[in-house]
Amino acid sequence: MSGARYSVAKSSFSRRLGAGGLMLAGLILLPFGAQSAARAAANQAAAHKIVSHQVVSRPHVYLMRGLLNIFSLGMDQIAAQIESHGIDASVYNHTFADYLVGRIVQMYRAGDHGPYMLVGHSLGADAVMWMAQQLDAQGVPVALVVPVDGTGSYAAPRNVACVINLTQRKYAYMRPAAGFHGILSNVDFSGDPGIDHLTIDKAPRVQAEALRYVLETAHAQTCRPGGAAPVVARRQETPRHAPMTKVAAPKLVAPAKTASPELRTGLAG
Repeated sequence: MSGARYSVAKSSFSRRLGAGGLMLAGLILLPFGAQSAARAAANQAAAHKIVSHQVVSRPHVYLMRGLLNIFSLGMDQIAAQIESHGIDASVYNHTFADYLVGRIVQMYRAGDHGPYMLVGHSLGADAVMWMAQQLDAQGVPVALVVPVDGTGSYAAPRNVACVINLTQRKYAYMRPAAGFHGILSNVDFSGDPGIDHLTIDKAPRVQAEALRYVLETAHAQTCRPGGAAPVVARRQETPRHAPMTKVAAPKLVAPAKTASPELRTGLAG
């Protein structure tokens, strides 16, 4: 229908309808207008709710098993202890390292800033050091990394606040990379005859050490990237039969230092 014919038809329809008809039409259309307004208001409220919603940051602990997924079951034991304190802890095989890096990056960019903590045994220890380096490249800070008897020495990147290396291998000592300003401690369990590569992750003393740092980091959030200079220390070996200390109120205690902190040069992993 042309514009002229449409105008004539509209005028004729208005004359036939009359004033009363127009009022009736307005009453009929009013509910539809009210519904549209209500829908618009609801959509606006929903949009405001989405915009105002904030992602809550909370501690996340990822524990990585080593070869064949059967020799690192101490990671499951530590995870259970962590979860008993109300902290999220997930156990994966070391082959999931790349997937977890992507997941952590996504969570961090969505607003969940952790703190993020990585614990791993054997190849899982190698994996957590690699993950920390990859997260550094993505600009994601990592609060705590606890490698347990990795297969070699790795560099602690600048985005990590604390690296607590628990090992019985003389060559698997961690070292600070350029820009690292956190705490790095190589804890040597080689003097304990009851601890070897296959048992270190299940040793109560080792698990207690890992748990202590996780709880202190989760509650006090003390391990954070930044600082004036790296603190590199080798912890004094505790007596073999010394009583284990129970985890009490979380309070970060810096690793014990020797008079001249020593960092052994490790072999490339």
